[in-house]
Amino acid sequence: MQYDFDTILDRKHTNSEKWAVHDGELPMTIADMDFKTAPEIMDAMKKKIDQGAFGYEYPTPEYFQAVAAWYATEHHAAVETDWMRFATGVIPAITASVHHFSHEGDNVLLMEPVYNTFYNSIINSGRHVIASQQLYDHDQHTYHVDWYDLEDKLANPLTTLMILCNPHNPTGYVWTKDELTHILSIAKRHGVIVISDEIHGDLVLDGPDYTPAFSLPTEITTNLIALVSTSKTFNLAALHSATGIVPNPILRERFDRAINKYEVAEPNLLAIPGAIAAYRHGGDWLHQLKKYVLANRHYIADFIRQNLPELHLVPGTATYLIWIDTSAISDDSKQLAQFIRKDTGLIINPGTYYHGNGAGFIRINTAYPRKQITDAMQRLQKAINDFTK
Repeated sequence: MQYDFDTILDRKHTNSEKWAVHDGELPMTIADMDFKTAPEIMDAMKKKIDQGAFGYEYPTPEYFQAVAAWYATEHHAAVETDWMRFATGVIPAITASVHHFSHEGDNVLLMEPVYNTFYNSIINSGRHVIASQQLYDHDQHTYHVDWYDLEDKLANPLTTLMILCNPHNPTGYVWTKDELTHILSIAKRHGVIVISDEIHGDLVLDGPDYTPAFSLPTEITTNLIALVSTSKTFNLAALHSATGIVPNPILRERFDRAINKYEVAEPNLLAIPGAIAAYRHGGDWLHQLKKYVLANRHYIADFIRQNLPELHLVPGTATYLIWIDTSAISDDSKQLAQFIRKDTGLIINPGTYYHGNGAGFIRINTAYPRKQITDAMQRLQKAINDFTK
């Protein structure tokens, strides 16, 4: 079956957070997609609604079996269903874990620049962010781990947790198996629990697939909590469905207490049937989606190369988000983003959201029909030309 990714959806006045903007504006910010999800998923949810009874739900064995089958098929990664626990989202599970596995005043390590909502989970819980800066190569426009600094920060006695983004948001980098092994080994050596956010793992568009952290040898995953979801993969964020995968049975029991203590372990009406349908029947839709989004990325890369040579695309291979180096024209991406919006109505995320060296970058969501991608690039070209006059 051929799926439609070209039709523009009118999401204004639909209670979409991303599309709560002024007329004529084009938001390419929040990480949800402007495509309808797979019809197989919608059919499963409609069937559930048609039952007419909206009582309490629970995660079924079929749900966990669907997760396991998906990772075996899509990522060649074996995982036991006993390792799994349902949660109402990756961020709720992270926040519950920060509360449960650390104390006020503890450090939680992040590798900056990184997904901004992690900071909310840490700071709102009374913990401190301790940042290890990724090293940026200005010639190749790539990032690398500062291994000495990472170990130094993990060795800090107040560092009890690390939140890892695998693959990485906003750079789109796919960690290698060796890199993940090294990160987990250092964390284990210093008694630090690693929470691995793998919400973008299904969205590797090109090159080698991502390595699920839970698929690494069990001797280095004793301190691991991996979190996966259909949210980004199938545009199902509002289903509030995620899975914690914890190989270590003792840590798993503690994680189970955490998500139940903070009441983030009970599914809503559509979470289970929607996720099961996605994992069982969404493969073809996802494969077509990734080809479409990769073509969008290529279009944007070519457009920037030809028309905006002062900008540079960081060569990530995962997620539908792109990270653009704008440091040649501005060292204040917040001001730049404000100018772009005022000048053209194109709304993008300033890199300052993600800390680190983000002041010289912007992030753009590319999960849109091609016509809107073309529109966005024309707006971006006008804004950059006007900004640099």
